[in-house]
Amino acid sequence: MLAVIEMGGKQYRVSPDQIFYVEKTGNEVGAEFDVPRVLFLENESSVSVGTPILENVKVTAKVIDNVKAPKILGFKYKRRKNYRRKWGHRQSMQKIQITAIKA
Repeated sequence: MLAVIEMGGKQYRVSPDQIFYVEKTGNEVGAEFDVPRVLFLENESSVSVGTPILENVKVTAKVIDNVKAPKILGFKYKRRKNYRRKWGHRQSMQKIQITAIKA
C-alpha cells in the first residue's frame, strides 16, 4: 500500500512503518495524529487519485522525535564597499513514522 500525502507544503510518498522527516507539525513527541491531506492512494489492485484530496482515506502518523536540520549558511556582500553579512539557519524538524493507511 502506498499513499502520497501533503504536509508543510511538501508532498511525501509514504507506506506503512516508513520513517521520515517533516517540518514541525505542532504535535508532541509520542502523539499520534491523522494527516489531513491525502492526495493519492495505491492498493494492491486499485489506484485512487484525489481532486485535490481523497475524503475517505485516513493516514495515521506518530511523532518519534524533535530534531534540527543541518545548518544552512547565507552570505551576501557588495564588492569594494566593505559590506559583508553572514547568517545561519537550522530548521526545526520532526521525525515521523507512518503507523497505518486506511481506505
